[in-house]
Amino acid sequence: MREDPDETLALLADLVGATDERLRELAKRLAAKVFVDIARGARDASRGVGLLRTLAYQPDGGDLDIDASLEGMRVAAHNGGHTVDPDLLRVRGWVHPRTALCLLVDRSGSMEGKPLATAALAAAAVASLAPSDYSVLAFGRDVVVSKGQLSQKPSERVVGDLLSLRGFGTTDLASALVAARSQLDRSGAGRKIAVLLSDCRATVAGNAAAVAAGLDELVIVAPESDCEGAIAFAAGIGAKCLTVSGPSVVAEVLTRALSRSL
Repeated sequence: MREDPDETLALLADLVGATDERLRELAKRLAAKVFVDIARGARDASRGVGLLRTLAYQPDGGDLDIDASLEGMRVAAHNGGHTVDPDLLRVRGWVHPRTALCLLVDRSGSMEGKPLATAALAAAAVASLAPSDYSVLAFGRDVVVSKGQLSQKPSERVVGDLLSLRGFGTTDLASALVAARSQLDRSGAGRKIAVLLSDCRATVAGNAAAVAAGLDELVIVAPESDCEGAIAFAAGIGAKCLTVSGPSVVAEVLTRALSRSL
């Protein structure tokens, strides 16, 4: 794993397509667990998640906000006391606003080896970051819902189902983005982010740029070796575009980028 993590993860993903049914199911469970564990590790290692806000005082809630606590101090001084009412104190602490995520996986090209492992790890990362409010869609000509926005489904099963998909067909990018918007509309979260894992080369007619403009936020994740189309598409609609060299880095890259947004 340490010598060539991309190849190891790709091999693990490919074993899910084994002809032997018993081996196939065993490989799917193992791969799903490994990928979910990697994503959770990337999440736990992330820093700066959330927003710094002034909050009601709690002993371990953060650093004392002197300016916001002055009134409480004045009241204590006026009353001749030496103890400040904790209810009048404020601290500066991190809050985690609710955010909804929708992952779109382009399955129109190769869905084996490294691309398959990359998609599975991206799904694991999204599930780890927004466990109660996320969806995973796979698209080519049609859109397949691996997990609906508010449905309950174990993350390892979501990843396992995605590992069972195989790539084929055309690329209907516009319809995929419409489906993402439909999923995110079901959420009551204050922020809604669509994550598009694709080279963004649509082969089916449709105004993908116009649909993308209707999304609250869009983050595109493209393969480093074939990212020109994705970068151009992102630039045209003002979206963020990330590139990844392989499956071993996608969870960390995606977690870091989304953590700054959450």
